[in-house]
Amino acid sequence: MEDRAITTSRGFINPQTSPDADSSVLQIWGGYPLQGHVKISGAKNSALAIIAGSLLCPEDCRIRNVPSLVDVTRMGQILLALGVKLDQNGDILDINASGIRQSQAPYELVSQLRASFFVIGPLLARLGVAQIPLPGGCTIGARPVELHVRGLQAMGADVQIEHGMVNAYVTGKNRKLKGAEIYLSYPSVGATETLMMAATLAEGETTIENAAQEPEVMDLANFCNSMGARIRGAGTNTITISGVTRLHSTDYSIIPDRVEAGTYLVAGAITHSELSLLSVVPDHLTAVIAKLREVGVQVVVEAANQLRIIPGQSIMATDIETLPYPGFPTDMQAQFMALLALSEGDSLITETVFENRLRHVAELNRMGADIRVKGNNAIVRGVPMLTGAPVVATDLRASAALVLAALAAKGKTTIQGLHHLDRGYEKLEEKLLSLGAKLQRVPESSVDADGRASNPDLLTSQSN
Repeated sequence: MEDRAITTSRGFINPQTSPDADSSVLQIWGGYPLQGHVKISGAKNSALAIIAGSLLCPEDCRIRNVPSLVDVTRMGQILLALGVKLDQNGDILDINASGIRQSQAPYELVSQLRASFFVIGPLLARLGVAQIPLPGGCTIGARPVELHVRGLQAMGADVQIEHGMVNAYVTGKNRKLKGAEIYLSYPSVGATETLMMAATLAEGETTIENAAQEPEVMDLANFCNSMGARIRGAGTNTITISGVTRLHSTDYSIIPDRVEAGTYLVAGAITHSELSLLSVVPDHLTAVIAKLREVGVQVVVEAANQLRIIPGQSIMATDIETLPYPGFPTDMQAQFMALLALSEGDSLITETVFENRLRHVAELNRMGADIRVKGNNAIVRGVPMLTGAPVVATDLRASAALVLAALAAKGKTTIQGLHHLDRGYEKLEEKLLSLGAKLQRVPESSVDADGRASNPDLLTSQSN
């Protein structure tokens, strides 16, 4: 598969789909077994927060294991707009934020990326002022920023929201945030990370109670600590940050993406294929592994950073409720729904994190699934077979679920909405082709008109 990257004048690499995601589709021929090993990329959600966190440091930062994703590119473009210097070589990103020229992030970029709101904390901590548009991203729920705002206000910031813009200022001689005791009414990852970054340069000590415990929060804390921050308790529900006056240069490697790893584990389960996953942290996948074992799949920890999935003869039904970490991740709900659509029996999936994250049900039903939605519950009645169909991805994880369903379905599935897929899965087609999948991204206009795009046997050579 060709390299889908171009380099800007500043040296930052922008992943591009070829052809463009908005005018292309992914064709998948299902029923082919997968085999081999797949290397898991760096965690998208860690990368976004850590890239924003580099704004805290006035010196060079080198970040390793950075995934080449559309969301990562958008975060980089936001930093470029603020006056930050970026240079990328493969999965290594060098950042120098010594010369930040702007405190206002551009609307056209922030509106496309929810995680862009992360920059409000570092900008306030460094400059004492930040103007950030209300963020965009997947339409999976409201995801308000009120927890971020209340926490920043507790630290002494004057925060006003007007005309879709969040304007935050710190008054006083040195324009420094102050340490505070903050309680989050919900363990929001975004609020936890935003406030943790803001507190690294604040005067005094900040305590965040009911903090998010996700591995990505720990990763961000470790990154900040590698620059000289004093953060304790990340990974628990109480995080304490003792402010320092300045951070220094660092060389840091991002953790593997647990959601990508979970998606490939489900790929093995749904296609009844034995796969090995390299560069993983098994402890980050405890809930996912437990549910896979419940449905009759063996997951073996072969090494400290390697897993093997050994499928069973059939897929058994089970119930799932999404919860904040260490509970079952909402980012794996759609993928497991695709798996349970082929189970023996009835399953109940309850989505408690986002109120609008069941829109993939209609698309899975187009492929022959039997799923009914009532409120935030989905009743999944297992069917013996899915069939290929034209479907549309509605968000990032829904797109992954449709890919998984297509791999197991009989016949050809055509997936639209690839801009969602490209936000969160690095080299997905390349990795699946290397495992033996039959798929191809083609211009939408060539669907069913290009013989090469309509014959799975012609795709074999692309996996070599």
